[in-house]
Amino acid sequence: MPKNIFSRGHSRTLTRHHKIAMAGVATLGAAAIGFSAVPSGASTKTTTEAAQPAAVAFSTEQIKDVKASVTDQMAGASLKAEQIEAKKKADAAAAAKKKAEAEAAKKKAEAERKAKEAASRAAKRAEAKKAAKKTYPNNLDGWIRESLDVMKKHGIPGSYDGIKRNIIRESSGNPKAINNWDINAINGIPSKGLLQVIPPTFAHWHVPGTSWDIYDPVANITAACNYAADKYGSMDNVNSAY
Repeated sequence: MPKNIFSRGHSRTLTRHHKIAMAGVATLGAAAIGFSAVPSGASTKTTTEAAQPAAVAFSTEQIKDVKASVTDQMAGASLKAEQIEAKKKADAAAAAKKKAEAEAAKKKAEAERKAKEAASRAAKRAEAKKAAKKTYPNNLDGWIRESLDVMKKHGIPGSYDGIKRNIIRESSGNPKAINNWDINAINGIPSKGLLQVIPPTFAHWHVPGTSWDIYDPVANITAACNYAADKYGSMDNVNSAY
């Protein structure tokens, strides 16, 4: 059986002549292919000059356009961001203003409420004070002052001094005083009280809100002053028996 000529042990290294021969064969084959691809009417002249690569033309216009487009996009994005930020600030300012207005309105309403409550309390105090019955001392000074307040409500004229002067002359300030010796007494209607008023006169000129007791100091003074106002213009004008 023949030995394997392709075995590892029998391989030989290509020599320089072998390499040149193989390159020649490859060149001839490429030339043959080239000749067969040439049209029949075409020239078969060959040249040893190597084909020069065609020059490539470059244009910067497109690059400029791209750069401009990117710049425009960036500018547009920046403007949009600024607009968004401006809107945020405007919205925040509007919200702050609205909040401030709401707080101001709330404070104003609270102040008005407090003012109304204070006014209401003041009115209630005034009403309570007005409703509270005024007290007077149980003496001649107190009787005259209370009578003057009643007379004021009913529009009856008279002064403290005019009333006191006539009381001292008529009864010396004794609310239970009675005249049993004058003509009125003889006629059965004696004068009574601080200002010595006869019963018919007291009943006719009695002032509402006072007692019907002729000996009551305030009722006696007020009825007598009401009578004197009609007959003399005021108790101040009376200087003697009336």
